[in-house]
Amino acid sequence: MSWFGRWRRARILKQHAIPLDAFDATVAALPILRGLDAAEQTRLREAASLFIHDKTFSAAGGADVDDASQRVIALQACLLTLNLGEDSYRGWSEIILYPDEFMRDLEEIDEAGVVHRSRDILAGESWHGGPLVLSIADVETSGQADGVNVVLHEFAHKLDMLNGDANGFPPLHRGMDAASWARDFSAAYEDLCARVDAREDTAIDPYATANPAEFFAVLTEVFFETPRLLDAEYPAIYRHLQQFYRQHPLQRMGVPT
Repeated sequence: MSWFGRWRRARILKQHAIPLDAFDATVAALPILRGLDAAEQTRLREAASLFIHDKTFSAAGGADVDDASQRVIALQACLLTLNLGEDSYRGWSEIILYPDEFMRDLEEIDEAGVVHRSRDILAGESWHGGPLVLSIADVETSGQADGVNVVLHEFAHKLDMLNGDANGFPPLHRGMDAASWARDFSAAYEDLCARVDAREDTAIDPYATANPAEFFAVLTEVFFETPRLLDAEYPAIYRHLQQFYRQHPLQRMGVPT
């Protein structure tokens, strides 16, 4: 980081750091943050403070965007990047918040050239190079260590998009094996698709089978929310995500590994 970058960072943290009592209250309300040590909590508070300062939170559909909602989003977004670069969410600036699930019109052209229009009900959405959209109602139920987390899901898409469109293959760190990532993710994805097609009641959300990008995002949710489940179902994926996020949620929970 340049001299100016260090100066700017220190200035923002001096003037705009999340108040310690508000930070502690948010951490206490998010079970997935339990187990972070003091040093990690300090880094998380700094990262979340910079995140809130640098991103624009916009209201849509009559949403009430308060400081508490911003903190809940920022702490979970920055949990993903706790051991990554502070510029991991570069290239975009806006977070749009709806009070509840929102509608999106879709238009697809099939192989015969026929245009199909439909309407989806969404809890979140990430646009390549554009804003990230979230439902506050779903944000409020995220982070409870139950395996479902719209914040982690959509911000995982943003990390996936750092090297182009979301495809389940984010830019890997030096030393990570791209061939092994592709092989293990493909095998796990195909296995889950086969189980869902066979109408098995899977512990992992069947939405993960929509495409490889959704598989990566859903399994990121599971990695942080219910790591025991991911390690039991797809241990190779747990290890890849452990390398990618540079975190070990099972160890943080005190689970022998």
